[in-house]
Amino acid sequence: MEKILFLSHTEENGHLSPHALETLTAASRIAAGLGGELLVGLYGGSTGDAVQQVSGKTYTIEEKIFAVSRYATDAAAAEAICRAAGATIVVAPGTSRTMRYLSGVAARLDGKVDTHITGLSTEGGLMLHRWYYRQRMRAEIRRSDRPWFIAVESGIFEKFVGTGGTVESVSVVIDDKLLRTSVQGFKSPVTGEQTIRPDADTLFVAGAGWTKKQADGQTHTDNAADLILDFLKKSGASLGSSKSLVDLKGEGQSVLPFMTHLNQVGQTGSTPRHPKGLATCCHGEEPHVVGWRFITERRAINLDPNCGWAQGKADVLYVADAFAVIEEINKLLG
Repeated sequence: MEKILFLSHTEENGHLSPHALETLTAASRIAAGLGGELLVGLYGGSTGDAVQQVSGKTYTIEEKIFAVSRYATDAAAAEAICRAAGATIVVAPGTSRTMRYLSGVAARLDGKVDTHITGLSTEGGLMLHRWYYRQRMRAEIRRSDRPWFIAVESGIFEKFVGTGGTVESVSVVIDDKLLRTSVQGFKSPVTGEQTIRPDADTLFVAGAGWTKKQADGQTHTDNAADLILDFLKKSGASLGSSKSLVDLKGEGQSVLPFMTHLNQVGQTGSTPRHPKGLATCCHGEEPHVVGWRFITERRAINLDPNCGWAQGKADVLYVADAFAVIEEINKLLG
C-alpha cells in the first residue's frame, strides 16, 4: 500500500499557507485514488496551529532554527520526516523554500522528483500533469520509482479543511554543520504599493493604452495611475501588465510608476491562476493571452470592437473607454 506524505513548512505565524492547504487537497486525492494511507509532515518554528488545519497522523518537527529558510536545516527536517513516515510518495507545495531542497532530499533517499505539477489523475495509477514551453505543451508523467517527490503549483486545487491531526514528534540531530549559514533577516525592495497578490480573486491587467494619447489628444498617465491604484486598493485585485507597457520606459515614453517586469503576464512573463481576469487597454495578442489560459473567467475593456479580445479570447468584451469605466467602478466600490 502506498504511503502518501504531505510535507510542508509552516509560515511565520505558525499556520499553513493557502498554497500548502491546496497541496494537501492534492495529496488527499492521491491517497483516496490509490487506496493509500495519507500522512502529514510539518516542520517550522511553531506547528501547533498548523496541526489544527490538517487531519490524520501528523509528524512534526518544531524548533526555532526551522522557522527560517535554510537549505541545510530544511533538508534535514524533510529527510527525517520522510524516513519516519516511510513515505513512498511525498507531495509538497512548490514554494521557493521547498524547491530549494526537495531535489536534494530526493537524492538522499534515492528517489525521483517532479516539480511544477498542475494536475493529476489516479485512474490506472498515479499520473501527473505538467506544462512546458510556456504552457503550450502538456506532459503526462508516470513513475514506478519510489520514493516519488512531487511539488505542486498553487491555484490548482481548493483549500483543504482539516479537523486536526494526531501528533508524533520527530527528532533531528542538530550540529554546527547545519548552522553554518546564518539568516540575518529579510530585505524587500521599496515598491510603494503592493500590487502582486497571488491569492486575489481577480487579476487586473493594464495595457499600453493607459499611457497613450486619449480622445483630447493628450496623455493622462498620472490620472491612469491614480485610477488603477484606487481600483486595486478597493477591489483587492492583483495587477498584471502586457510586455509593451513595462517596456515603454526604455522607449522614452511615460510609464505607470508602479509597473515592473514582475507584473508582466504572458509568454515572456508569468502565468497566473485567478478565478477572474479583467484586461484594460490591451489588444489581446497571442503572446499576452497565453498567460491567461488558466484564468477561469476572462473579460476585457477596449474601445476597439475588433481587437484581439473580441476574437474568442475573452468571455465578455466591453466596448468602452477604460478611464470612464474604472472611474465609475471606483465610485461604486467606494
